[in-house]
Amino acid sequence: MDEKLKKQLTDIFVRYLILILIALPNLYIFYLIFKPLTLYPVYFLLSLFFECSLSGHTISVGCLPIEIIDACVAGAAYYLLLILNLSTANIKLSKRIKMILLSFASFLVLNIIRIIYLSLLFISNSPWFDFVHKTFWYLLSIAFVIGIWFAEVKIFKIKEIPFYTDVLFIKKLIK
Repeated sequence: MDEKLKKQLTDIFVRYLILILIALPNLYIFYLIFKPLTLYPVYFLLSLFFECSLSGHTISVGCLPIEIIDACVAGAAYYLLLILNLSTANIKLSKRIKMILLSFASFLVLNIIRIIYLSLLFISNSPWFDFVHKTFWYLLSIAFVIGIWFAEVKIFKIKEIPFYTDVLFIKKLIK
């Protein structure tokens, strides 16, 4: 087996091993990292306009509690972005790291904006809160991930297709 082939197989093995290891503890790493990165900016931004207090993962605006639960953090969305990034072949490590950081930062900012918007609807007792909350939950969070991925494909000039390129490579090896 030549050196280039070994390198490609090792690359595939390492990328998918990372995905499996991160998923095993129920995406714990994403919540550990992104819960405070979501909670504190939301608290800060709300405190610019309202009298707020923070206790654990709950921001109180007057007597209204806004709890930032794991679903608000959307750990699965970060994992999906990581899957798209790590399941794409032929990307140099430095470029891959930039892509992952950009996708995570983009989603974090969009998620904070989403939570602020929903908080404002909740605080104002808007009749639209439930509808907007469910729309964000079921549709827009998926659209955010897809939009971020397509933006990355364009920005970083990605030609490969997640999973598919790896499957074709392995299929070619088997034949």
